[in-house]
Amino acid sequence: MAALYEGYTLCGLVQAQNQSDSGIQGIESERDSDHVVVTDSTRSVTLYKVSDQKPLGSWTVKQGQTLTCSAVYNSHTKEYVAVSDNKVIRVWKEEDIILDKAFKATVSSDVWRVHSVPGGEPVVLFQRGAVRLLDSLLSAPQQPVEEVLAQEEAIRWSTTVIAEAAQFVIFQTEQKGDHFLYLQRPNLNAVQRYRLEREEPGLSPLSFSASYRDKHINLLYLYPNGHVYQSVVSVRGPGMEEEAQALPLPRNLLFALPVGEGLLGAASALALDEAHVAVVGVPHPSAGAGKDFLCIWNTNFQTLQAGKEMSGKIYGQLWSYSSKLFIPHGKSLSVIPYECPKSSLASALGKLRQARTEGEMRKIHTNNNTEIKRTVSHLSLCYTSCTLSSTSTAPVEEVQREVEGLLSRSDIQELQPSVGQLASSLVSRSVADPAFYTPGTLAQLVHTQCLCHSVCPDLLLLALERKDYFLCQLCLQLFPDVPEAVTCACLKTFIRCSEKLSIVVVDAQGAVLPTVFFQHGLEVLQTAYSDTFLLPHLKDLSSQQVILFLQYLQFLYLRYSQDTFTQTHGLRSPTLTQIMDWVCLLLDAHFTVLVMTPEAKGLLLNLHRFVKSQVRLFSELGKIEGSLEELQKIKVKKEVGQYSIEVIELF
Repeated sequence: MAALYEGYTLCGLVQAQNQSDSGIQGIESERDSDHVVVTDSTRSVTLYKVSDQKPLGSWTVKQGQTLTCSAVYNSHTKEYVAVSDNKVIRVWKEEDIILDKAFKATVSSDVWRVHSVPGGEPVVLFQRGAVRLLDSLLSAPQQPVEEVLAQEEAIRWSTTVIAEAAQFVIFQTEQKGDHFLYLQRPNLNAVQRYRLEREEPGLSPLSFSASYRDKHINLLYLYPNGHVYQSVVSVRGPGMEEEAQALPLPRNLLFALPVGEGLLGAASALALDEAHVAVVGVPHPSAGAGKDFLCIWNTNFQTLQAGKEMSGKIYGQLWSYSSKLFIPHGKSLSVIPYECPKSSLASALGKLRQARTEGEMRKIHTNNNTEIKRTVSHLSLCYTSCTLSSTSTAPVEEVQREVEGLLSRSDIQELQPSVGQLASSLVSRSVADPAFYTPGTLAQLVHTQCLCHSVCPDLLLLALERKDYFLCQLCLQLFPDVPEAVTCACLKTFIRCSEKLSIVVVDAQGAVLPTVFFQHGLEVLQTAYSDTFLLPHLKDLSSQQVILFLQYLQFLYLRYSQDTFTQTHGLRSPTLTQIMDWVCLLLDAHFTVLVMTPEAKGLLLNLHRFVKSQVRLFSELGKIEGSLEELQKIKVKKEVGQYSIEVIELF
């Protein structure tokens, strides 16, 4: 199931004159997966290293000049390209400090965008629809540029994709309420022009995204009424003759997003792969009004698989590079890592595709998707009208029976949205009514693996409040997207409980360790986290809590490093690396405090001696590494009698 992980701020937003504008003109991938180029809406281009949230370079045009096109990176020449004041193309290298002293050329017509893809040459798309390769244009900047668009027709969106080893420029236009799609190859005169079907009167697409798969370009576009359509365009379609009518572009309603009251304003849908779509600016089906979310939907099952609330104003902009989503909101640009594992349906179709012809496969795929969508729709309506309504008022026993009946179905995975809504309903009722709580039912819902923290963010906090440590442990084990703040809240709760209990165990050094910590601390250690976001929360621990936790980690390391230790029933064992990582995190967060705390002196000395012995052990192992490698190279004789003696010399 798809997941959204803990995000972080890449940079602040420059205040734009238009309040509906984020101040960001574009974000482009740079030399590798860890670098992006951010262009603001006025004068600046900044290169960031994403993992460090650190600017590596910044370039600005003069006062009075404006960047009218987001900068891109030319991987061939290792240069950056941008356009100022519509006609001035600027090219510079990372070591250039003053942008005005770098190369620039004025072209004969206004530029809409410069596009670049890894391994491809940048292409220039003019506002009137003409396309030129960058090198060809710069060799003669004042060359005449043809007009491809009709009168009063203007470009609204554009991108470029690589298909069949060729680069295609795709752009969408609007003319008097009609919308068109163009497909053009930079080095050929052939242009494909299509007319989009009209939506409700007055509705224009809010966003587009394009990708290439199965020998076709797949177009995804979102309307203000929440309808998400998909169109498939052949890269070998007919070229457009002069004054020829645009071909109609067939579309398929992929799914309809919940929009609440009215229409969507600033929203965007972005295809992540063949089965997942990221959406921002659309209401979360389980959340109240007034909250903005970033969500991932599975288009095969039409289910919401992950959601994260975004604070501040949403601007309807969304970019995706290297399994990270970039989203401006409020006063910052956030980076949200995500994961979209392939669904079981996609895997099954993949196996069928190998054995069927392309035509048969397309028919099977369409029919399967149609049946799945119809079934999901009917089941969800039935379930929502019956079970969900009962959970808000029914007694605990009746709720348990209803949920057990739901979970006994063989098609439970197809009811994923209903499972999320049911869990949210039970959690909301439990928060509002202290006398109501269904720990077994909630545990059953978590066991379905249809839930994650993003879908039901209050579940773990409720379990902590009710001291339901089994449910806490279950959520930590099965949720892939638990925020670091919540992980640390669980840790603090377990430590506080440990300090109050009298049942103890004693480790090899005689340290006293409460058993509740040993039982519940194991899932905390195995929860995914980012050092950057976990450290601030660890600093909130008191010195006594840190000492207890370090004793516990030392105890675990010694216990799990023994070959004779058996697996604790029902618990996964943390790896030795995970244990040592937590030791390092605690020392990083509290080193100064621990050095100044007399009670920690013995523990630190024990850790020091332990690390020293481990270093000595690995040093000795390193000395015999060469001899062991030589043993592996020795060829074993194929014919060996019942008894033999062989002398091996090690140097």
